[in-house]
Amino acid sequence: MSDCPEEIKRRLGLVQVYTGNGKGKTTAAMGMAFRAVGRGLNVIMLQFLKPPKGYGEHMAAEMLPGFTIEPMGSDHMCGREVTREQDIEDTRRGLARAEEVLTSGEYDMVILDEAINSIRLGLMTPQTLIELLERRAPNTEVVLTGRGVPQEVIDYADLVTEMTLIKHPFDRGVGARKGIEY
Repeated sequence: MSDCPEEIKRRLGLVQVYTGNGKGKTTAAMGMAFRAVGRGLNVIMLQFLKPPKGYGEHMAAEMLPGFTIEPMGSDHMCGREVTREQDIEDTRRGLARAEEVLTSGEYDMVILDEAINSIRLGLMTPQTLIELLERRAPNTEVVLTGRGVPQEVIDYADLVTEMTLIKHPFDRGVGARKGIEY
């Protein structure tokens, strides 16, 4: 097989899910984005439930042509109070943007980071997500991340990987670290 982007693009179109209580779901999606961009593919990550500032991946994406990250959530960090209504509105906005990018054919890989958590939190339904995925442009690879993937999404996806938590520094009081967790 050639390394020509057009040849690579013809083999795309699967739905992958990274779920579980272990660390590494977004990191796995970022690794795939890094590989895809390296092969000349156009990648976008829409981040549900994540704010527009403060994540290392945002800074890295700015340095990487072909990779765009758009945070679609409010800032839940630093003790800031975010209402459920705001989370619902952010999710609606995220779903509308996801519809645009998934149907445009402009992106070879679309990562919906924390979309599974949005389902778990009751901000969208599994059926809403699946119907959205059904409308994606041909040969658009989709990556979903988040804890608590529902069975309907497992059944729909082509690949589901569960990150299992064995041990974490959080258990010893080590907080989230810049450059490692965010």
